[in-house]
Amino acid sequence: MNVRPVAPAPAAPTAAAAPVTLRPVTTGVQTRPKRLLIYGPGGVGKSQLASLVPGALVLDLEGGTAHLDVARVDLRGATLPTIRAHLHAADLWSPYRAVVLDTATALEEQVVAHTLATVPVGQNGGAATTVESYGYGKGYQHVYDQFLPVLGDLDRIVESGRHVVVIAHECVADAPNPAGDDFQRYEPRLQGPKSGRASIRDRVFEWADVVGYLSFDVVARDGKGRGSGTRTVYFDARPTWRAKGRGTFPKVIPFNDPTNATEILKCLN
Repeated sequence: MNVRPVAPAPAAPTAAAAPVTLRPVTTGVQTRPKRLLIYGPGGVGKSQLASLVPGALVLDLEGGTAHLDVARVDLRGATLPTIRAHLHAADLWSPYRAVVLDTATALEEQVVAHTLATVPVGQNGGAATTVESYGYGKGYQHVYDQFLPVLGDLDRIVESGRHVVVIAHECVADAPNPAGDDFQRYEPRLQGPKSGRASIRDRVFEWADVVGYLSFDVVARDGKGRGSGTRTVYFDARPTWRAKGRGTFPKVIPFNDPTNATEILKCLN
């Protein structure tokens, strides 16, 4: 005898989902505060350039603004929760027109320390001593997950009507090239596993509206570098560095004294 299968019982009703409100269509160019990433070698003047942003408050994680006349909060040695508390403190930064994070490289070091202190290893809950303690690739994912909320904190500052400027140190990294041989280029010194997964470096680059590479002007000849100490900010991507610049501002700008900052900071318009 053939028996017809019994249809499954309908799922129990759940709480009604909140109604969705469609957002209106808008047109035209929108003007809003920018997310600017500036990176380069130590001593090139990244903090100096950021200090020239009008109305800037610097959250100084490395003490890099001690020689500058700037409004700052000294966050040297601050833990990740302390840093995030300052990013949440609207009463602290609301009198200012921009917030500078100096540097994202130091922030990442605190993210790693926080991860090791709060994320246990495996089901046994052992303590991690290094990122590799979690197993292949897992530690980098944990660090990535702990770093992402900070970008959300910075986004809320932007949404409040203030520019956000993030400073980072540089590193030399391999650039994958599907069209030919891989090559090396300067990139922000942030976590960037070769697998491409859990790359804080890539995520911050994508997050920023504008990325500028600040470098000393050096010419290499016969295996030796020559330069006079002049500096340039590049907002255009080249094989030797990562950068990007949305808008019509100049993409290659000398930065040899503070008067150049007027041209450079047009990227915030």
